[in-house]
Amino acid sequence: MAIIAPDIGIDLGTSSTLVYVRGKGVVIDEPSLLVLERGGKHQVRAIGEEAQSLLGRTSGDFTAIRPLSEGMIRDFDLTQYMLQYFVRKAIGVSRLIKPRAVITVPCRITPIERRAVRQAAFGSGVRPGHLQLVEKPFAAALGCGLPVFEPIGSMVVDIGGGTTEVAVISLGGVVLSKAIRIGGVKMDEAISSYVKKEFNMLIGDRTSEDIKLNLGSALPSKDYRECPVRGRDMVTNLPRNAVLGSDMVYEALRQPLDAILNAIRFVLERTPPELAGDIMKSGIHLTGGGANLFGLDQYIASELGIPVLLAKDASACAIQGVGQLTENIELLHRIGRSSFLREDEDE
Repeated sequence: MAIIAPDIGIDLGTSSTLVYVRGKGVVIDEPSLLVLERGGKHQVRAIGEEAQSLLGRTSGDFTAIRPLSEGMIRDFDLTQYMLQYFVRKAIGVSRLIKPRAVITVPCRITPIERRAVRQAAFGSGVRPGHLQLVEKPFAAALGCGLPVFEPIGSMVVDIGGGTTEVAVISLGGVVLSKAIRIGGVKMDEAISSYVKKEFNMLIGDRTSEDIKLNLGSALPSKDYRECPVRGRDMVTNLPRNAVLGSDMVYEALRQPLDAILNAIRFVLERTPPELAGDIMKSGIHLTGGGANLFGLDQYIASELGIPVLLAKDASACAIQGVGQLTENIELLHRIGRSSFLREDEDE
């Protein structure tokens, strides 16, 4: 039995958490979700995939909680509990020496938020003094094969569950960035709000997500499609059915998509000319689960006049970048002690 735990990389997100184990690859890819029994904060019934299967199907004695919201820790104890569960599931609990870890964090994270991530990681079993925090857009850029260490400007738009982060990267660092609290969850909420307004009907989170996956598009659909929607009538409180068309979903998604486009414009307008020229050549790279929305790359390209490329396996770019750092520790030294990569010397 090995005494020293292997190095691990963690992509900690609002919607899902992924864990990379050195020498094995990605071993955990589960929702950042817990189901709790009412009456006790720490009476956890299910975590991750098991909790997802119970979502919307539990009695009043249970409640579903996402401990992270908009990319930030909102419940420290539950985040630590969830991380501990995932780390133990990934590498076991019998190691005498705890693992080193690399964890993704949002852009412009505050010192208080950084400390919360560190403490949650240490409480989950990470070795104190051996934790690196990396901004998620940088990890995503590395994971999708961009020349992050070269004197070449690259732009990444990482659309996660809780946030969208736009960053220009060059010479191993983030030159400038902007994060907005809009992602896949806000898209789901926009759809549920549209159904509530137009049909006077309430639908659940899973139903909203299914509608987005089936009918969601960033461009007007040439082929009209529709799907049945089941929910609860707000007047009678009884179950009812409705039919939602692809044009309605397109209309519902306009506001969050426009906000993402404005964030990209904001960064482009402030990008140094030399780096802007590089971006014009190489294009804008979309990563994150929200980037898989149909037609999103074409929508951004048509609005900005710049090539836009959807990364292969966009949802896994960040964890693949973290995996590269985990497998090649010397890359951390190449990055240097910049503002977005810090070693925890004060722990």
